[in-house]
Amino acid sequence: MFRKIKYKVFFFTLGLLIITVCVSSYYSVREMNQHILKEVTKRAEVLGNNVAISGGHHLLAGDVIGLDNLVYKIKNSNDDVEYAAIIDMDNKIVAHSDLLKHGATLSSSAKKSMNGPSGTGSLRRTGSSRGSILEVTTPIVSMDKELGFAVIGINRSSLSTAQAKAHITALLVLVCLLLLGTCGSFFMSSYLTRPIMELTSGVKELERGELSAPLSVYSRDELGNLTRGFNEMMTMITSQRNQLTDYAHSLEESYIATVRVLAASIDARDEYTHGHSNRVSHLSSLIGREKGLSNKELEDLEVACLFHDIGKIKIPDSILRKEAGLSDNEIRIMNRHVEYGIEILSKAQSLHRFIPGVKHHHEWYNGDGYPDGLAGEQIPLFASIISIADAYDAMTTDRPYRKALSRTVALKRINQSSGTQFAPSLVSLFVRVIEKRALLSRSRHEDVLVT
Repeated sequence: MFRKIKYKVFFFTLGLLIITVCVSSYYSVREMNQHILKEVTKRAEVLGNNVAISGGHHLLAGDVIGLDNLVYKIKNSNDDVEYAAIIDMDNKIVAHSDLLKHGATLSSSAKKSMNGPSGTGSLRRTGSSRGSILEVTTPIVSMDKELGFAVIGINRSSLSTAQAKAHITALLVLVCLLLLGTCGSFFMSSYLTRPIMELTSGVKELERGELSAPLSVYSRDELGNLTRGFNEMMTMITSQRNQLTDYAHSLEESYIATVRVLAASIDARDEYTHGHSNRVSHLSSLIGREKGLSNKELEDLEVACLFHDIGKIKIPDSILRKEAGLSDNEIRIMNRHVEYGIEILSKAQSLHRFIPGVKHHHEWYNGDGYPDGLAGEQIPLFASIISIADAYDAMTTDRPYRKALSRTVALKRINQSSGTQFAPSLVSLFVRVIEKRALLSRSRHEDVLVT
């Protein structure tokens, strides 16, 4: 997005510059063409005036040779003069730089009518062209009498050459201006958008909680004030975030401690299940780590384990602590501890995320469990993990109706129930975890004996 803003500004300013330079160049070239035309015409007028002044005396004297010599000199001394001629009042060519045209009659279209009263002696330009020739006529006046007019023909190629040089110069200036303008537009767009890019980047880092240093302030204008305001806001937000984080950690620690106390109080109702919830929590955490759960998931799994038998708080002691086998009705009442657990957890919104693990930790992988008869991947992951840890701890602790089973026997029964009661993938993880613990324990025991 930053680059889009930057290049939008760049191309907008560059486009505006190109339009401005092109329009300016167009009018400049047009003015240069007009100026060159005026200068060439003015020069032709000067030549025509010289011919008119000198030619008047020769016309009065009838000196044709003098007139020929005059136009010949004008033609040869000026490279851009195509021809020079003197024409009398009868429209006949009296003298011409091209001798073959002597005595010819000038066409009526070639002679332009002169404005103002005759005999004023003022210069008159026709501004007309014959093909590639620019003609300028000047009246020949002597003693207030019009004797004829001088014609100077300027080759337009000289005018075109001068205009071409002017065009090349204008083009070079245009290219230089565009190059400078392009560089200027790029740096200006970078300068204008850099604070915006800095602010946007700062907002994203602040969202991710990664912004630690204040943003750089590049100007003293409104964008600079905005950046300084953002830095102040960032400092305040960071401070408040740190305070809230510390407060949240404190609440979380208090919350978990409360849950542990509650779980311990539930387990304490039965001397055979004392410490059961903590052991299930520990075993479940081992499975979760082996499976690669995140720290947050492991924390939630631990709390769900502590809550998994919370519904037993509503089960009568006569059933909970009964040493003999339970009747069918008593089993139905005992199974309702899951329902009671859901009811207790639903009282607080913050505890709702633990309900799936608590509700379904007695589901079976083949669908024969309760309360909903879920099967396979339908069973929440936390519930499947708790199910294995709960069964293993129950088998390896003393019960009123039997002694604790050994680790080997318990693992054998867990393996036998893989695919029926427990998820096969979790069973293999659990067996690997328990065997690792046993191997580590045996190694430590041998080290103690050696020392």
